[in-house]
Amino acid sequence: MSAPGEAALENPTDLAPDPRDEDPRDDEGSAAAEVLRVGARGTRRDDDRVAREEPLEIQLGGTSLAVVMRTPGHDAELALGFLLTERVIASPEEVVAVRHCSRARDPDAAENVIQVHLAESVEVDWEALRRNLYASSSCGICGKATIENALAVAPAIRDPTRLPATFFPPLPDRLAAAQPGFARTGGLHAAALFDADENLLAAREDVGRHNAVDKVLGARLRAGRWPAAGCVLLVSGRVSFEIVQKALAARIPIVAGVSAPSSLAVELARDAGIGLIGFLRGETFNVYAHPERVFDREGEGG
Repeated sequence: MSAPGEAALENPTDLAPDPRDEDPRDDEGSAAAEVLRVGARGTRRDDDRVAREEPLEIQLGGTSLAVVMRTPGHDAELALGFLLTERVIASPEEVVAVRHCSRARDPDAAENVIQVHLAESVEVDWEALRRNLYASSSCGICGKATIENALAVAPAIRDPTRLPATFFPPLPDRLAAAQPGFARTGGLHAAALFDADENLLAAREDVGRHNAVDKVLGARLRAGRWPAAGCVLLVSGRVSFEIVQKALAARIPIVAGVSAPSSLAVELARDAGIGLIGFLRGETFNVYAHPERVFDREGEGG
């Protein structure tokens, strides 16, 4: 890998979990806050918890690539998922090491800088990557052209996965049970990955919805179980274009959300062969794309 101003990691490690990253403290995802509670009986001051938000600088070697806002914890997985969905890497073998940088410019910010060291064989088109990151942050989504670009990089999914309608209603409760940060703050998004046997493979929280998805995909990649064919991605809120795009990159055939999908998410899911479910609440939900991936109790398609 060649990069401007790149410095190799000192004593690079492998992809083994960093205890700080893999088992964050109970209070790491939240921070204390004083609040004024207003109600029918008047007001009172109280202590509360709010979702913690801090920047994370992602570096390739010694070169800064991007800064994302996130909830601390599982930072290595977030970085790996980010690199995966930006098409910098495609497999675990392309990553030599990932760790927090102990030589951050500001010692107090060391935990907010993470370095990823790639194999020498990985070629990074820095100009194209930075143009893409700039366009994503400043120009928004460009409709049809953006869908065509997504499919040019990751072709439509041909995964044969079909699941019964009864598979989906229990998933939100299972995700909620894996959201300790949300239980404390009410301010974190979450994402989870399930297999076709209803096993919860990974669940992650973050102040950013897309970050939670990247963390889940990074966990899958880090475990060496890649791609995520045959799995279901569940998100705690609405389903945006970017989330469907990330699922496409990970080869996930079904995406579900407890809230509404965006119009562009529906269009991309239809073109990409991804089953898209929205308003997954209680026993009801809507299928917005590829209803044939969901069948009823008699085995007929949706």
